[in-house]
Amino acid sequence: MNDLRPEFFRRLDERPDALFYRRPRSASHLDEAAMRFVRATNDELLPAGGRILDLMAGARSHLGDRYGDVVGLGLNADELHANPRVGSPVLFDLNRRAELPFEAASFDGAVCTVSVQYMTRPLDTFASLARALRPGARFIVAISTRMFEEKAVLAWRASDDAAHLRLVRTYFEASGGFGPVQERHHHPPSGVPVSVLWAGARELN
Repeated sequence: MNDLRPEFFRRLDERPDALFYRRPRSASHLDEAAMRFVRATNDELLPAGGRILDLMAGARSHLGDRYGDVVGLGLNADELHANPRVGSPVLFDLNRRAELPFEAASFDGAVCTVSVQYMTRPLDTFASLARALRPGARFIVAISTRMFEEKAVLAWRASDDAAHLRLVRTYFEASGGFGPVQERHHHPPSGVPVSVLWAGARELN
């Protein structure tokens, strides 16, 4: 997993992501039980009243109502405005621009929920996000077994659940911006399994 070759991040549909997401996507990568698990985990790990970044956000929120401001970064304005928790929508394609459009140390936490499989430059994105977080602020990544296959990178499509966990751990570790990675899992007898990984941002040099 340490040898992240460029071909690992190729997709079946290489058209600009803005075209794929130009219309709202109604499909969900989580069922209701998985949604509750992710929301409860986020609300446990993120500070009440904090400024939170929802990375690759859509119409459904995976956050409670306990935050001071939620900045939603995504590709569809209608979805961001429909998201009940997003107070500050930001249209931005992180697969086209490596540096996220935020100042250093400007967030108290961040989430990326069932979307990390679509990152084509994950190490750049994770490193940029680490700079946008205050020292110690957590970045929480939730992954499930569902995806838009045409937009998921090859490294994700060609691997199993255990490999997905190793891959996300590699993103955290190889980006150089985070401390130790922790994880927890929701594996119901039926329904959608989901895993959550998180780490705190390191102090900026």
